[in-house]
Amino acid sequence: MLIRVADGSVALEAAEDLKRFKLVVRGGATGAALQQALGAAGRLEEAHVWVSPAWLKQASGLGGNAEWLAGFAGMVGFAAKQGWVNPAGEIRAHIERE
Repeated sequence: MLIRVADGSVALEAAEDLKRFKLVVRGGATGAALQQALGAAGRLEEAHVWVSPAWLKQASGLGGNAEWLAGFAGMVGFAAKQGWVNPAGEIRAHIERE
């Protein structure tokens, strides 16, 4: 999964790719501007973003697909074992810049 922030908006790309998970920011958005662009997708915290799993399901368009949901649950489970899921269930994504 690739979460892309560009031109003040956020979009999910490669939703079917459950082996990678990152957030890519095009341009210089930081701080409040980046948080505003993220909207309901996530919450900026220092050098990473806590991403809403509900937003991922909605943005993927695959939230009704049982096979994808099972894979998604596996991805979240792996992330949790690594300490990348917080008590609220948000998933930690590192930020890359283009």
